[in-house]
Amino acid sequence: MSKWGPMPADRQAARRVVVSRNVMVPMRDGKRLATDIYRPGLENGDPAPGPFPVILTRTSYDKSNPAMQVEPVGHFFAAHGYAVAIQDLRGRGESEDVGNYHHVANPAEGDDGYDTVEWLARQPWSNGRVGMVGTSHSAVCTNAAALKRPPGLKAAWIDSAPTSGMDWQCRRGGAMAMQMFPALFVHAHDAPEIRDDPAAMARIEWGGRHMRNQLLSMPFKPGQTALAAVPNLERILFHYYYEGTRNEFWAMETLENKTRWDRFADIPCVLSTGWYDLFTEEATQQFAELARLKSSPMRLIVGPWNHTAMRGGATAVGEVDFGPSAAWGYPVYNRERLRWFDRWLKDIDTGVENDPPVRIFVMGGGDGTMSPPKANAGVFGAGIAAKGLLNHGGGWREEKEWPPSRALRTPFYLHAGNRLSTAKPTADEGSATWTHDPEHPVPTLGASVAPFLEFQPLPKGISADYLSTRGRMSTFVHDGPMHQRERPEMFACREPYPMLAERPDVVVFQTEPLAEDVEVTGLVRVHLWVSSTALDTDFTAKLVDVYPPSTEVPEGYHMNILDSILRARFREGFTEEKLMEPGTIYPITIVLPPTANVFARGHRIRLDIASSSFPQFDVNPNTGEPLGRHTHTIRALNTVHFGRDRPSHILLPVIPREA
Repeated sequence: MSKWGPMPADRQAARRVVVSRNVMVPMRDGKRLATDIYRPGLENGDPAPGPFPVILTRTSYDKSNPAMQVEPVGHFFAAHGYAVAIQDLRGRGESEDVGNYHHVANPAEGDDGYDTVEWLARQPWSNGRVGMVGTSHSAVCTNAAALKRPPGLKAAWIDSAPTSGMDWQCRRGGAMAMQMFPALFVHAHDAPEIRDDPAAMARIEWGGRHMRNQLLSMPFKPGQTALAAVPNLERILFHYYYEGTRNEFWAMETLENKTRWDRFADIPCVLSTGWYDLFTEEATQQFAELARLKSSPMRLIVGPWNHTAMRGGATAVGEVDFGPSAAWGYPVYNRERLRWFDRWLKDIDTGVENDPPVRIFVMGGGDGTMSPPKANAGVFGAGIAAKGLLNHGGGWREEKEWPPSRALRTPFYLHAGNRLSTAKPTADEGSATWTHDPEHPVPTLGASVAPFLEFQPLPKGISADYLSTRGRMSTFVHDGPMHQRERPEMFACREPYPMLAERPDVVVFQTEPLAEDVEVTGLVRVHLWVSSTALDTDFTAKLVDVYPPSTEVPEGYHMNILDSILRARFREGFTEEKLMEPGTIYPITIVLPPTANVFARGHRIRLDIASSSFPQFDVNPNTGEPLGRHTHTIRALNTVHFGRDRPSHILLPVIPREA
């Protein structure tokens, strides 16, 4: 169990916070970015003169949002002796340069961050030391600024940050990560370009309300999506959708951090993420690279969280409960952030230098019983997990490094009879074939995705002034673990709502019931030999923890741990596309995110192989036509091969059992 540092007893929160709204901070090109400044206040209501260290966060999600910005960042840190700057990005909120906002692909992001840090460091109420905080898109902005090395930037806490638009954020394995489509509507609904354009606002409202129908009507066509009401955002959509090879767009600094860590500021950083976050691979890799390249202290924290759960404070994610120690929420999160910044911006000895480099939550160890649903059980609440939450359990552990070098990279091989075993194949040849029908894709049942948000109708009798558009968004794709059975309330599912393992287009390989616990902690890769009747198709891989049948769950509980995809035309990399020759066997590697999970005694380790996971990824039409511009779909017969000469396997990092 990790020892979370205490809050020093001699530090009392200030009673007053004074806010200066819409301070227009100049950028090098003359544009000004709207910034709210929070400072400790005097008894007469004036801001205290300071000087104070500064906490900066830059956001595309409205700097005045009370739940995301004002309370947990502005008021909290100002009440503890900091000046706080919360800034609308260029072209967002009240900032200038309207129409020049491109979601996460903003060329000026690093320069804007640099200029803002240095402006803050020069203010008379600043002590010249600036720390940055940010989650998701705000974390993108933090990384972009740190790559420019502003002298005033002295520390950062970077949460759930993508570091490559092409590898995980916008695309994955050559397929489009479809979470980016509804994400663009989140940014379009309050785009300042359309504030005074009722027709454009109505078009975005329609698109946000009919998200599922739009996903079912792909391929998208320029000018014909509802996003056309905000042209700069629709243009970005088609970069994401059409462009699968490395080019100048993907090489943009804000979209490609991971090849530039040598330029990153040498400052103390915390990287935090969750095992069901969509950027786990990137956050853990960033930590490992910065720890290797920099002299400043680096820390990594990974919990059993999805993209939002750490800040939500629940013990459960999706349909699975991980126990009381899994719950953070802002009380723990802000306590830990305050310890970090007090040390590096105020020179207070808070003990963070004695904290372990890595703190991870190892999932598993619960009794597998089902508890009643909880009101705060993830974004869906009790709607999805209406029958209760699986007690999977787990606990925190300290590590000296990431990934743990003591983990044994253990291949689990595919064998005939749907078996998965550490025994090397001895048979000459084996194979398993399925039909990938693009008109009936495998539905996404739990995954490491951002919420797929859609707009709900404004309740009758409720004013839009009372309930904002953002306040009536809900997700329709499960972001986290869940039982792998289709169900009526889940998008893309059909009668008779089978277990995914029962679908003919999902090939399952699983171990015998385990004789002892097996802990898998670290990087996961799947190496397969495959062929197809198509010129291009997809191959997906999913790691599943299979609970045995019980009184409460008679069919057992199939808990998704990890999954990912590879589009076959990118099997040799992303510098060029290479279509398949039908019938030719190719080796491929599917990169799965890392994890830390104990597969308990009596459970099975399972690998599912298929050719779709919709809507997590766009569906491959199997035609080999240009990405996103197919004119028809065809069925493909896809095959995974295994045997002595083609030892298809999943490579798992197994932690040795203690003697």
